[in-house]
Amino acid sequence: MVWAVLWRLTAVAALILAAVVFYFYAQLPPLTDLLDGRARGSVTMLDRGGQVFAWRGETFGGQITADTVSPHLKNAVVATEDKRFYWHLGISPRGIASAVRINMAEGRSPLSGNGGSTITQQVAKLLCLGVAYDPTQWKSEAAYEQDCRSGGMWRKIKEVPYSMAMELKYSKNDILTIYFNRAYLGAGARGFEAAAQRYFGKSAANVTPAEAAMLAGLLKAPSTYAPTGNMERARNRAAVVIGLMEEQGYLTKAEADEARAHPAELSQAAKQKSGGFFADWVMETTPDYLARDTTEDVIIETTLDQKMQAQAEEALKWVFDNKVKAGSNVQAAIVVMSADGAVRAMVGGRDLPQAGDFNRATQALRQTGSAFKPFIYATAMDLGYSPLDYVDDSPWSIYVPGSGEYAPKNYDGKFKGMVTLTQALAESRNIPAVKIQELVGRDLVKKVATDFGVAQNLADGPALALGASESTLIEMTGAYAGILNGGSAVTPYGLVALKLKGEDEELFGQGGGIGERVVSETAAHALIYMMTQVIESGTGTRARLDGREAAGKTGTTNSAVDAWFVGFTADYVVGVWMGYDKPTPMTGVTGGGLPAEIWHQVMVRITDGMPVTPLPKEVPPSRYSPPPSDYVTPEGAIAPEDVPYFDGSNPNMPGMTEDDLAEQILQDVLGQGGGN
Repeated sequence: MVWAVLWRLTAVAALILAAVVFYFYAQLPPLTDLLDGRARGSVTMLDRGGQVFAWRGETFGGQITADTVSPHLKNAVVATEDKRFYWHLGISPRGIASAVRINMAEGRSPLSGNGGSTITQQVAKLLCLGVAYDPTQWKSEAAYEQDCRSGGMWRKIKEVPYSMAMELKYSKNDILTIYFNRAYLGAGARGFEAAAQRYFGKSAANVTPAEAAMLAGLLKAPSTYAPTGNMERARNRAAVVIGLMEEQGYLTKAEADEARAHPAELSQAAKQKSGGFFADWVMETTPDYLARDTTEDVIIETTLDQKMQAQAEEALKWVFDNKVKAGSNVQAAIVVMSADGAVRAMVGGRDLPQAGDFNRATQALRQTGSAFKPFIYATAMDLGYSPLDYVDDSPWSIYVPGSGEYAPKNYDGKFKGMVTLTQALAESRNIPAVKIQELVGRDLVKKVATDFGVAQNLADGPALALGASESTLIEMTGAYAGILNGGSAVTPYGLVALKLKGEDEELFGQGGGIGERVVSETAAHALIYMMTQVIESGTGTRARLDGREAAGKTGTTNSAVDAWFVGFTADYVVGVWMGYDKPTPMTGVTGGGLPAEIWHQVMVRITDGMPVTPLPKEVPPSRYSPPPSDYVTPEGAIAPEDVPYFDGSNPNMPGMTEDDLAEQILQDVLGQGGGN
């Protein structure tokens, strides 16, 4: 009776199992439909030389098969994951029993921890037992995959017929092919071809035994054993895999010893950890359907110069190691840009970023301080004023409707009387800056600044002149690039071309560059001359470069909450910002201090070995103090040390008394009438 019951129950169970297996068999699609299971595509970024420096999303290296991968990789996967793969029908009773014994011996429930899954069962999980991704049911693809990987008795039971159906539908090599293409292997690599390219810069068909062992070792815990995260841990895991390959006869002792003695090395691209802030910025400035939400694999050619990126990071580290108190939480950001707006390097903070980290170069809106002043003088130069014109640096106030009297103060608390516009900018004097702004018109200054790219809610009152408005470092650097290129606005850009992988046609072209003219070329060149004096004799002397002309401007906000130095040579514009993430006064930091030193260190490195090119400068003569010939250099520019300023007996103004000069300038230049 027992036998009769048992064989009948067995027969019924077998029929039910066969029916379920047949059901799944009928549902399984063709092999080619299963090789790329990603709901979204990936983005691979190339630097200006065509070298890969960053990946975003899950990369898919292309379809490979069990016949085209390296035999070492095929053997490593089988030896590590399922040594009886070629002999079972999808499930391994011996493997399950062994896993149950191990789990119970370690105090876990029978099905918790080690699952004893065959490669076929792992592929069944990768296919989510035939359940397709539905964005309305899961919050994300990651949540969908996590649900697919979850355990539970019912899912384990369902795996059995599904795995058996796969064994009947596909060959062993087909099942391995699905596995090789769909397994996640860390660092955004989906499939062994993508992982081989990501870590070693080669196809999965060409990996060595040591490289194959490291790739196969990732299957146990991709994030834990990714060599880009912890190379020592990845190599230790690879050594275990090599031992298994030797034990099962896939490697001779000599081959195994060779693999252990010469472990896998990352490719240069995989070692590259910089450029992350730049990559995030490019993703942000690229339309979502071509970047974050792309369903295709995309290649983006960019403007990044990896050498300059490393030099900028090195310069920042050097200053913080040598000039900043240990343990300081102060942050800094750097942007290196060409005059046309092409961003060559970007440092968004002191630490190497994880994807999506806060980027202080592009996302931090901070007050600009005196770094805003060049736009005031650009406006004046464009209206026909000269760097040699005068302004009265004396106590002064202006009535602001609704606010009352506004009386700007100089940072040093001193007044210098009649000074040239050049001296006023070089010494970053506040009273002259506000006076010139009010002379040329606040609205016109706003327009010039906005047209140059400083467009973040500019302040309405006279304090606009002193940098009360907020901007980002990349906007300020781009605005200064417009001064360098002769007065035309630029839109900073990092993307040069976007293409689908494997295609030559561009889907999306350069995202920025030189735009409309903002001020005349003469005005821009006059302003460049004035800005050279900031570095030669003004507040930015710590930025001075030996044997190379440079121009720039310091900026420090109230209580030194923010400190800036933005400047350029004939070749590159560099912007530097320094401050705390939570606006807090810094001690002993001004724009002419540490930011100027960081700028100097960056410029020394990125211009090393480059030809020395003079800056384009022009000094239109003052209508009130035309310089005599002995003030002009052979090149036609005013020598910095010879810029005239009023000292009561200026030889350029014979017969004029101090009172006469003051009255004339105040009437004709400032439109204020006599007095203050």
